[in-house]
Amino acid sequence: MNLQKTIIRRCRRKPDRTWRIRAFLIAVLFGSGIASGNEAGDSSLPVLTVSVLQFGTAHWELDHVKHQQLDRQNGYRLILKPVANLPASRLAVTSGSADGAVADLLWAQARFEAGVPYLYLPFSAQIGDIVVADDSPINSVADLMGKRIGVAGGPDSKGWILLQKVAAQQGLDLAETAEVQFAAPPLLSQALKREQLDVIVTYWHFAARLKGEGGWRSAFGMADLLRAMDLDSNLPVLGYVFPADWAADNRSLIDHFARSLSDAKTGLAGHSAYWQRLRPLMGNPETGVFEALKKGFLVGTPSLLTDKRIEDLHRLLELTGADAGHLMPAELFYRGPR
Repeated sequence: MNLQKTIIRRCRRKPDRTWRIRAFLIAVLFGSGIASGNEAGDSSLPVLTVSVLQFGTAHWELDHVKHQQLDRQNGYRLILKPVANLPASRLAVTSGSADGAVADLLWAQARFEAGVPYLYLPFSAQIGDIVVADDSPINSVADLMGKRIGVAGGPDSKGWILLQKVAAQQGLDLAETAEVQFAAPPLLSQALKREQLDVIVTYWHFAARLKGEGGWRSAFGMADLLRAMDLDSNLPVLGYVFPADWAADNRSLIDHFARSLSDAKTGLAGHSAYWQRLRPLMGNPETGVFEALKKGFLVGTPSLLTDKRIEDLHRLLELTGADAGHLMPAELFYRGPR
């Protein structure tokens, strides 16, 4: 029986969306309350609207910006527009109902190829993780031969593409020598727990939840795969995107936003108490999961972009199938406030 159908049937009685619904309500309350209250008195400041997934990791730092008033301290007003899913977030920025949103590097490249360029401001260097049981014998790419591998997303997943490239360097064809299944991250986590899979290639926050529960570990990291391809291990694969024309006309506002994000990341890295307030947006996880999510978020903080790191981003895009002759130009990668 198809793995995904099996998992869906078994999980149907156990929905795990409660924390997402709660997080959405919190997001709406926070957003509407602040916008109608304190922000009403800041009409002299320029406004930046950002679409954000109510259950997404970017919401953690953006909510911190709002709560600590880091936007006003940096000379602008941030208005968040929580949405329920990724397509809605992309629609918000493409339709102009929001100035910016969080997007994958590959999405930004695809829009550029379609003739609609976006400025890409780094958000996170977390690509994903390769998770196995604590007692699994899998510790390297070579150990994956003949194993049952679950991959989050589809065949074009960055993590899966990288894994295959590194395997090919070692003379291995994982698509031929392993049993591969593609499914949504929650389904993969359940399949791993039921021993229907030997290993999963999944998004970092789903991996963090597993490891935080106990009994699961990283077989090896995505950073190891990047290094194996001679790429910087801290490449920002997620970013805040803004239409290029709009960004050019509002560069100072983008700079203000970038400074407030830097302040937020610094604060979250140095004050555990700040994270306690964010716990509801994280789904009110138990302590082990909470600490794993916090650690994973902070580890993903990207460094400022340099010429070399932009070159590596270009190489990563090429590895994932982008046209080498039509890559996002360097000026579309935000390097920091001027």
